[in-house]
Amino acid sequence: MKRSNQIFIVMLLASLSLYSQSTLAEMKIGFVDTVKLMEGAPQAKSAQSRIEAEFEPREKELVELQREIKKMEDDLSRDAAVMSESEKTKVERDVLSKRRDLKRAQEEFRDDLNIRRNEVLAKLQKDMYKAVVDLAKEQKFDLILSQGVVYTSERIDITESVLKKLKNGN
Repeated sequence: MKRSNQIFIVMLLASLSLYSQSTLAEMKIGFVDTVKLMEGAPQAKSAQSRIEAEFEPREKELVELQREIKKMEDDLSRDAAVMSESEKTKVERDVLSKRRDLKRAQEEFRDDLNIRRNEVLAKLQKDMYKAVVDLAKEQKFDLILSQGVVYTSERIDITESVLKKLKNGN
């Protein structure tokens, strides 16, 4: 367990020990499994589909460029014996140039995809946070826990309720 999680849990337990037994009995605590939310939220699935559709044309271009390079290399290895030295050198340079272009395009693709995923993830996390806070206020929770929890009973796990809220678009 991370040191920061350990410190948080110790501080939480220490602060809870200061409350009287009757106050603790009245306290309403909930838990949210954020991994389960990310897997089950319709917004996450929709975002993934949008990203795939957005980047599919560029991915196809990269695949086509790879095929083109492969064909050039195959042609060169097959015809090298009958080519003039200058012709062979020109084709080798063309292949090398295409490889550089491919590498650069792949790096740009990866960077753009990562940036886009991070943008979508940030919005999704914001929506999930809002849904959790809204549900906590509606159902008058005093404390909602998430990551760093070792065990929770089904009684305090509100993940499904938050998922319903996300599915309803709230």
